[in-house]
Amino acid sequence: MIIRRREFLKAAAAATLTAGLPRLARSADTASVYDLERFGNARILHMTDTHAQLKPVFFREPGVNLGVGAMAGQPPHLVGKAFLDRFGIRPDSADAYAFTCVEFEKAAGRFGRLGGFAHLKTLVDKLRADVGEKRSILLDGGDLWQGSALAYAMNGADMVEAANLLGIEAMTGHWEFTYGEQVLRDNLSRFKGEFLAQNVFLTEEAAFNDAKAFDPASGRVFKPSVIKEIGGHRVAIIGQAFPYVPIAHPKRFTPDWKFGIRDEELQKLVDGHRNNDKVEAVILLSHNGMDVDLKLASRVTGIDVILGGHTHDAIPIPITVTNAGGVTLVTNAGSNGKFIGVLDLDLAKGKVANVRYRLLPVFAELLKPDPAMQTLIDKMRDPHVDEWNSKLASADRLLYRRGNFSGTVDQLICDALLNELDAEIALSPGFRWGITTLAGQPLTMEDVLSETAITYPETYVATMTGSQIKDVLEDVCDNLFNVDPYYQQGGDMVRVGGLAYTCTPGENVGKRISELKLGNGKHLEAGKHYKVAGWASVNQQSGAPIWDVVARHLRSGRPPNRDEPGVTLKGVEDNPGIARHG
Repeated sequence: MIIRRREFLKAAAAATLTAGLPRLARSADTASVYDLERFGNARILHMTDTHAQLKPVFFREPGVNLGVGAMAGQPPHLVGKAFLDRFGIRPDSADAYAFTCVEFEKAAGRFGRLGGFAHLKTLVDKLRADVGEKRSILLDGGDLWQGSALAYAMNGADMVEAANLLGIEAMTGHWEFTYGEQVLRDNLSRFKGEFLAQNVFLTEEAAFNDAKAFDPASGRVFKPSVIKEIGGHRVAIIGQAFPYVPIAHPKRFTPDWKFGIRDEELQKLVDGHRNNDKVEAVILLSHNGMDVDLKLASRVTGIDVILGGHTHDAIPIPITVTNAGGVTLVTNAGSNGKFIGVLDLDLAKGKVANVRYRLLPVFAELLKPDPAMQTLIDKMRDPHVDEWNSKLASADRLLYRRGNFSGTVDQLICDALLNELDAEIALSPGFRWGITTLAGQPLTMEDVLSETAITYPETYVATMTGSQIKDVLEDVCDNLFNVDPYYQQGGDMVRVGGLAYTCTPGENVGKRISELKLGNGKHLEAGKHYKVAGWASVNQQSGAPIWDVVARHLRSGRPPNRDEPGVTLKGVEDNPGIARHG
């Protein structure tokens, strides 16, 4: 049973927090979780990686988030107890539930769902009203339009409407690009804020053909930055879109555009704002991923704070990075609408004099839904509810995705691919988005779409040699565990069904994957051919969409594969990126 407000606050008040963490309650009876002390003269609110989740959700944080090289044991590569210890969070607290996987199912029953745009609207309005008119802005770090049944049905237009009502004033992008240029531009024409991306340029051919661009002279496709006046002070907001869109997704969606991190162009932009526009703060609104942002912060000078996204890391306290020009604070604000970052700046004499940052969990149980936002959500959902809400099955266990190597949602998808497509091996992409379903809860088509709703969902069956399969695993593993963050181009590890292997993350490229075995225990043979099923290929496919395959599998009533994912890890026995409990 979900506890009520008074019991929630009593439980939350028991948390032991460091000074940098949000105070969940000053008093169980008199103070709101979200009453923050006034600080500074400019407030920047930041959300990211919502993945189109308009309703409150359960979302289990990862039990495996390994860091390698210099990042081993450093945020964001801490999970479970190691995370709690690092940030001074009590294991049985509301914060422990929001930030970690520790005793997740038990805590979910106590503290309930998080996020939801109607609840976010209530919180955002409060946080803005607390500092006064024209003293705050709301930014979104991307992955706003994709990840739900409704967003897929409406090509992200539902999220544009919700973003406008929420009051988002600037955003950057990642999965937004997978709708293709026309849909992207149509949506942006209705978006009341600014879409910022300093690192997206026309290809040479597109520039020669006079393709549409914000700045044809430089080839920049989108506006790179905007200067906002907050509390009477000038703040530059620069957008950094996901750098690897044409690599991680089908290039056909963005054939005229080239991406990249583009340190040099970013440095010129920062210098221009500092020297010519006389801004008092420079904020990078980034969708690089946290490891990439940490490296970028060491190379590019003049950025005060990076508000990061992409890797879904919920980090309570900014990480301070020293560079040739001073320091840059690096943050990352989680996913699925679970958190809102509150960056309070004390701006004075042309600089940032002081900073206070809090990453607030959005506990739906404590926030009354905003009536106007709830009405909008209901209106957009109503035409589809009957189609999506029919029960396909019940969750036989906790179904979650996030984790470097596997999750039970991905096991379910691999089971469906193996059984429905009669394959020997299944491959499923290591997406980080997707909701969590508690054991015993009904599974609906809407739930399935929340794990699979992309614009290239077609399944495939291919014949691959054992050598080719190993190469795929090695390639994805290098994207995840390359010691140079600038070469980390993908999500988590590709998920496998019907196959077991050993992974040594600290090894060099081509040597991380070994001991590959089929489900029957036989070794995978390099020269032998195998029937492999998968989905979300960057190459065009013609099979049924993955959600239909999974729905058919659930309706069949076949018993689930309860075997643990067949991944054995080596060389990471003491790595705090692996949760030992929870």
